[in-house]
Amino acid sequence: MSKTIKIGTRDSELALWQAHTVEKRLNDLGYQTEIISVKSTGDIILDKPLYELGITGIFTKTLDIAMLKGEVDIAVHSMKDVPTALPKGIVQAAVLERASTLDILVHKGDLSFLETSGIIASGSLRRKAQWLNKYPTHQVEDLRGNVNTRMQKLKESNWKGAVFAAAGLERINLKPETFINLDWMIPAPAQGAMVVVAMEDDSFSREALTHLNHKPSEICTFVERQFLKTLEGGCTAPIGALATIDKNQITLKGVLFSLDGKEKLVIEKTINNSLFENFGELCATEILENGGSELMQTIKTALNQKH
Repeated sequence: MSKTIKIGTRDSELALWQAHTVEKRLNDLGYQTEIISVKSTGDIILDKPLYELGITGIFTKTLDIAMLKGEVDIAVHSMKDVPTALPKGIVQAAVLERASTLDILVHKGDLSFLETSGIIASGSLRRKAQWLNKYPTHQVEDLRGNVNTRMQKLKESNWKGAVFAAAGLERINLKPETFINLDWMIPAPAQGAMVVVAMEDDSFSREALTHLNHKPSEICTFVERQFLKTLEGGCTAPIGALATIDKNQITLKGVLFSLDGKEKLVIEKTINNSLFENFGELCATEILENGGSELMQTIKTALNQKH
């Protein structure tokens, strides 16, 4: 059987770049494809912080619905935007080789504020908490929108800088010369990775996508997302996780912060690759047992009051 694989994507420049990357890989393997773009609620509602919208998967929900209705066959996502539990009937079909996991600070050429005080911007609770942990005299303002919108808002603002994922800016050649790598900041689980999802019963598309899967990236993002899932229980929180593979060992560094960045719980562990399947859960459980449960409860209460 042969069919044209309909690729669903958001219509931002970065999302389209990701969809075209998957399309090219499939075309090179001899598959016919068509790209179908949709606008997500997360792209439309820009005047509220993400956590206030109270929806997990706000960037992926529209595409999930299009897939379940049969309007598209597969969907391409930035993996860090995808909820840890996929909708019934939709499965992860491929994780492409991961790009940079780094967060970067895009600034306006003057970094003297790092020694004193200043305002930077980020819409991420994780980035905000880590920034305030390191720079307690600073302020972090909310910044939403796709990467192009956020870059424009930074230019027009009195902010000293804004935090971005390096991978997103690199993919669409938007990374300016005025940036610094925040190698001390633990990324979002699965940051820098692209995931393709398909319908569970669509064996044709799933078989096509197996050729795009990068096993080390799949394992590392699996461990990070399991860590996230075990900690959060469906709540947005300042959680970072980075798994790395070196020969036959896998290391996970995971963090949970309070919203103001004052409290920080860290874990770093290394195990044999063959034991990866419950590694993320074990590390998260250790954090929960060492003060994480109470901290997560405090975060949930604080966020519920903001809704």
